[in-house]
Amino acid sequence: MQKYSLLSTINTPDDLRLLSREQLPQLCDELRAFLLESVSQSSGHLASGLGTVELTVALHYVFNTPFDQLIWDVGHQAYPHKILTGRRERMHTIRQKNGLHPFPWRGESEYDVLSVGHSSTSISAGLGIAIAAEKENADRKTICVIGDGAMTAGMAFEALNHAGSLHTDMLVILNDNEMSISENVGALNNHLARLLSGSFYSSIRESSKNLLSGLPPIKAFVKKTEEHLKGFVSPGGTLFEELGFNYIGPIDGHNVEELVSTLKNMRNLKGPQFLHIMTKKGKGYAPAEKDPIGFHGVPKFDHILGQLPKKVAQVPTYSAVFGRWLCEMAEKDATVVGITPAMREGSGMVEFSNRFPEQYFDVAIAEQHAVTLAAGMAIAGLKPVVAIYSTFLQRAYDQLIHDVAIPNLPVLFAIDRAGVVGADGQTHQGAFDISFMRCIPNMVIMTPSDENECRQMLFTGLHYNGPAAVRYPRGNATGCELQPLTQLEIGKARKVRSGSNIALLNFGTLLGEVMLAAETLDATVVDMRFAKPIDEAMLATLLDDHTLLVSVEDNALKGGAGSAVGEYLNQRALTQPHNARLLSLGFADEFIAQGDPAEVLAELGLNANSIIEKIQAVKNF
Repeated sequence: MQKYSLLSTINTPDDLRLLSREQLPQLCDELRAFLLESVSQSSGHLASGLGTVELTVALHYVFNTPFDQLIWDVGHQAYPHKILTGRRERMHTIRQKNGLHPFPWRGESEYDVLSVGHSSTSISAGLGIAIAAEKENADRKTICVIGDGAMTAGMAFEALNHAGSLHTDMLVILNDNEMSISENVGALNNHLARLLSGSFYSSIRESSKNLLSGLPPIKAFVKKTEEHLKGFVSPGGTLFEELGFNYIGPIDGHNVEELVSTLKNMRNLKGPQFLHIMTKKGKGYAPAEKDPIGFHGVPKFDHILGQLPKKVAQVPTYSAVFGRWLCEMAEKDATVVGITPAMREGSGMVEFSNRFPEQYFDVAIAEQHAVTLAAGMAIAGLKPVVAIYSTFLQRAYDQLIHDVAIPNLPVLFAIDRAGVVGADGQTHQGAFDISFMRCIPNMVIMTPSDENECRQMLFTGLHYNGPAAVRYPRGNATGCELQPLTQLEIGKARKVRSGSNIALLNFGTLLGEVMLAAETLDATVVDMRFAKPIDEAMLATLLDDHTLLVSVEDNALKGGAGSAVGEYLNQRALTQPHNARLLSLGFADEFIAQGDPAEVLAELGLNANSIIEKIQAVKNF
């Protein structure tokens, strides 16, 4: 395998550390080529990994992983790490059912210290690990890698503030790929970084602190001189110094030999260390360098041609339906504002951001701030729409309760990626939103069955005088005809099929599967529309001539929409006895692994055949 003559010999980082420094650039070239070839055949995250090839090689070369603990943030950039840690031959299975996990995963490898998926967690976890390592007294190093995007979250700065106050030995590496490598990140800057991280400078720094500790004016002068020296290289470095870190950088994150030199110098420095490296997302692959957003997460494509497959004109995604609806509302009402926590493209807000820049707010990776910002806007008379993934709304739960629901503010949550998301696995499935919102007073929760219903519900939520949420899945809608926008009656369900004995209660976009099952079973079908409040009047009429009610939802069963039906049946039975029983279908009490959404739904028992089988298994209904 001449193409990968070095990479093919690397099965663990121990093999990597047998190479000479002079061989590392060749290894980086091979690793980048393998990553490109592999991801283009399997799909997955590409541009981020291309940008961290040299950093990954340098980290495993300098540090004794897995004894030394390397913690990645988010994990989009960790594909090179997986390749170098014994998973090269399984990369073609990444993000597939029973394949490699899309992110670092503790159960997959001893080199994956932290299971990740949501951003801005590496420093907090790393500090906990570093504190334990200090107590262990085994000279175990802790290294946290975090991207500039993830640094926009308050959690990252909370961790930095705490780490700086404890003076625990740890290294935080900021992978900064937002700015191009400027002139000061060249030979002079690399030279200064080596000096600032070297033993001579460190010893002078520490000894001068001790020597001058009793002479405040001179000590202050020396400190200012040090700050000015670092400020000459990077003015922003003083921020991290004030938080208690020894800041080094920025340095060229694509010069593997310079990275190795700097990391070796920093390896034995005491206290909290901060290394700032500059990288280019998509590095080494021209199409990805030109369009790092488009090549962030890619389907299978021809990497030789360098073109992603063109999207075939078909029914729009639910995200696109939302984006078009938001533009319609903004055209008519300047008080409508859209908020996203750094998910403009994923949430379908590109057109909105371009056409209505004064009404568009990207708050970066700061979900908590996004929700409370919306609360403030609602107080001031604006009509905020928070576009957020189900899995990321979990990060702002307190703000949802405390800042929006308790004061009963009119904030609309457009919850994308509800239900089974697919290839991104446990950390990204939208499995819990009905459950965690249904217990909150004042919340209205809507579950559209198609894109027309989605639009009507968004319109209803925008004009509702309180907090409202509309949850919809990733992927294409149904292609149904769109009706003029009207406000729905809150909590009102609709019967879509009449049958006998069995009533299927649908919550969300599984209605197609439910209808197929109903044809076989001759069952009544009710599109419940609202998970909160549920239509108790509709349920009461069903009890007159149905003995089995079956709730179907793409949400956790515990606390979900089926639980709401069960609560009603139990309460009614206290005063008006009935013979109906309830079968609730949804997500079992386990996390959902990665896989194709249709494949996952079938395995979870939520396709038509499985629904029929589960109902037929219930005896004497």
